Amino acid sequence: MCSPEEAALLQLEEVFSATLARISNRVLQPLLTAEPSDPQGRECLRLLQQLHGCAQQLWEVTERSLRALRERLRHPDAIGLESLLLLLEADHVLQVHMEYIESYTSCVVVQAFQKAAKQRSRYWRDQRKDLRQLLWGVSPKGSMGTALVQALRQPLTHHVQKYALLLLSLRDTIGECHPARELVVHAATLFGDLQSFMKQALDQAEATQALWHTLSSRLRDALCTPARRLLQDSQDVPVTVTPLRAERALLFDDVLVLLQGHSVHTFDLKLVWVDPEQDGCAVHLLTPEEEFFFGSKSPQDLVVWRHMVTQAVCQALRGKKDFPVLGAGLVSCETPTCRSGAYTFRAEGRLCQATYEGEWCRGRPHGKGTLKWPDGQNHVGSFCQGLEHGFGVCLVPQASEDKFDCYKCHWREGSMCGYGICEYGTGEEYKGYFQAGLRHGFGVLESTRQDPHPCKYTGHWERGQRSGYGIQEDGDRGERYIGMWQADQRHGPGLIVTQAGVCYQGTFQADKMVGPGTLLSEDDSLYEGTFTRDLTLLGKGKLTSYGFTLEGSFGSGAQRGLYTQGVLDMATLPPDPSSTCKRQLGLGAFPVESRWQGVYGPFRDFVRAGCPGDLQEALLGFHVQSLRESQEYLCCERTPLDDSVGRMEDILEEVAQHREPEALQQCLRKALSSSLHPLGKLLRTLMLTFQATYAGFGANKHLQGLAQEEVKQHARELWAAYRGLLQVALQRKGEAPEEEEDVETRNRQVHGLVLPLMLPSFYSELFTLYLLLHEREDRLYSQGIANLSLFPDIQLLEHLDVQKHLWPREDLTLTTNQLKTLPGVCHRVSAEDHHHSGPPGEAGGAGEDIRRDRGHGVPGAGPGAQAAHGRPAAAAHLRGVARPNPAPGSRAPPDPGHDGPQPHGRPSCYQHIQRDGRHASTAHRPGLQGALVARPPLDQA
Repeated sequence: MCSPEEAALLQLEEVFSATLARISNRVLQPLLTAEPSDPQGRECLRLLQQLHGCAQQLWEVTERSLRALRERLRHPDAIGLESLLLLLEADHVLQVHMEYIESYTSCVVVQAFQKAAKQRSRYWRDQRKDLRQLLWGVSPKGSMGTALVQALRQPLTHHVQKYALLLLSLRDTIGECHPARELVVHAATLFGDLQSFMKQALDQAEATQALWHTLSSRLRDALCTPARRLLQDSQDVPVTVTPLRAERALLFDDVLVLLQGHSVHTFDLKLVWVDPEQDGCAVHLLTPEEEFFFGSKSPQDLVVWRHMVTQAVCQALRGKKDFPVLGAGLVSCETPTCRSGAYTFRAEGRLCQATYEGEWCRGRPHGKGTLKWPDGQNHVGSFCQGLEHGFGVCLVPQASEDKFDCYKCHWREGSMCGYGICEYGTGEEYKGYFQAGLRHGFGVLESTRQDPHPCKYTGHWERGQRSGYGIQEDGDRGERYIGMWQADQRHGPGLIVTQAGVCYQGTFQADKMVGPGTLLSEDDSLYEGTFTRDLTLLGKGKLTSYGFTLEGSFGSGAQRGLYTQGVLDMATLPPDPSSTCKRQLGLGAFPVESRWQGVYGPFRDFVRAGCPGDLQEALLGFHVQSLRESQEYLCCERTPLDDSVGRMEDILEEVAQHREPEALQQCLRKALSSSLHPLGKLLRTLMLTFQATYAGFGANKHLQGLAQEEVKQHARELWAAYRGLLQVALQRKGEAPEEEEDVETRNRQVHGLVLPLMLPSFYSELFTLYLLLHEREDRLYSQGIANLSLFPDIQLLEHLDVQKHLWPREDLTLTTNQLKTLPGVCHRVSAEDHHHSGPPGEAGGAGEDIRRDRGHGVPGAGPGAQAAHGRPAAAAHLRGVARPNPAPGSRAPPDPGHDGPQPHGRPSCYQHIQRDGRHASTAHRPGLQGALVARPPLDQA
């Protein structure tokens, strides 16, 4: 059986459906026939069209509910109460009613009914009698606009009120165990709340409509929008505003407006903070560019304003109206401290006209966000209290072309600070450290290969200028400068190494050579004196070469080439190859401890700060993909911050656990091989500086001493870095720090543990320098082997000072088969004598690098090595007499732990070859001497 409440609901739905149909036909459709010409009229027409659509949806829902009720009453036993649309889809029915109410109140706010009725006033006067059944309780003498407002309002309010009463009555009628009871209770609650929601919405719409009549047309045009509702007016609840001295405060549901004379200050409620710490004497409000106070003589009025502003802010942040009334469901009486939003700055300053979109905290950008300027400049990254802070990507357009400068850096208090990667629109790229927005510390600035004047600087910076120790490679001039800088100029002691193998050491001042210097040419000629910028001999000097010394004044001209006036001494003894060929430059000029402080310093700062994971990138660097398209610049994939923090914890834990010798060796090997480990990052930066100095143009034999110094210093710094990590790890675990090492223990760990692990990273450059340094001995040894192969057997034994009782009784004679096998043996002897120890294939690889980078090669065995094949008997005897040890002729690569030349391990015949080589070199006139005779320019010689 159906209850009386269900029958009443059926009757209510029938009446409401018929009423909605009459409203649509007699009110809304005639209103839509108007053709306004002004913008306000068109906006009113748009709102009426929207209302007509909402009314149609409400009618359709009512019809569906009506059909469900009829089926229920027709078949009460077959169809249960829970099948009613009003109960089964109560939330949907509620949503349709709310949309209709919102659309209706928007028309009320802008007086859409009055404006539309005024355009067809005669028509509406004729229709007044037909509409009387919709306008009960309305005075016939009232305006037609007011009558239309009531024609839509009264049926709706009456219908919602009846809904709520009938559902409550139905709830009380059915039993507690009824299967539809929960649905009935839910629907009764919703429509009871809808009644409250509708009352508040109608009251706010009427108050907002009344407000527009009190404002000037200029203010009304600036503030009036259909969706905006007035929540509080200082004329109703008085407050004073300081320091802005506003005359009137208006709180809407989306903005707070302060009227001051003809000025209007509008504040988006999503970016308004109510300070909860303020005392009861005032209400402190914070916005992105302003902060002000509400004051009142009445504490109760302040409470009202604080409560209303807090509720309005929370509602604006939720993005929809509170249901059923403003402030419903508000858990806290405070506005959220952190939130997201967008704001365009208007005040003068660096952020003027810039739009920030992202996270905020108490009126300041704080967290992740994007800052955009009208000229196209963008900054995406982290902010702290309104300033760029943390990692960020900044894109700065160039005014002349469609190109951008991209800065992927760490920022501190609004300026770049820490490690960063900058890609400039010109094609240059800088990777290094910043301070106060300028390059400061270690960094690498490199131009593109397509640049007309390619250049690369690797070294230290100070306040945006090259300063301190640094290496600059000038691809256009084919030279590399190694030395000191000041104010972007070469200043102080320095070295210049050219692609032709010329090496200069001297002093620079304001980017110019000053005073005497030393020049070593590729043929080991030595000049001591003054030069021009392109290393042309100019002024007083002394030239020492093989067999002569020339001391006097040098000059050059376009037609005359190089010329001199001075004393030529042809009786001078030849220079000692050990003092000329192996002369090392730069030692003592650049203290090894201070060369790369810009690399060591950030790691020390990182350890001194306790190895915080959030500073790891800023101090130790990071890697990002190089991007050149403007739309891709702001995409910068790096290791997530949470991962880096967690990894740092794991690294310190591993360091603390592996302190025994074998475990420590494995731990260091793993750390140095990882690009994510702090020690691995430090090693890779040191490798970069080493390659920038000693690879390519820098592969010069006179720089081996500098290279060995650096490798040993790097080993000491890496050990100190490990010790720093260990102390931090022990401190975090609450353990006592380890005692300070003595010098002997530290040296043993550096040379015995760290150096063998890191040496392979520098082996390529060191091996190349070593080959170049011993190039002359290799050439002489190769030629000597070829000469020895020309001796008869007996004469060769005599030349080698072999005792006669060891001589064979007669010349050796071999069979044909023995002759066929001996060439391979002889070739193996020659190859072993010229092969340096090391990983297989590295000697040849280094030689190829030298040929490629320097334009000349290291001599190998030479053609004379094959000549030994022609004398198999002598070669076989040479193998037995001159090489008694298994492999004494192999030369180990240089050990940075030992200074000076390495032992060669040559057999006894090597001394004879050296004597012959020195004798032969006395009569030789290489390189620079021939150039002086012909007098060409030095650079052509």
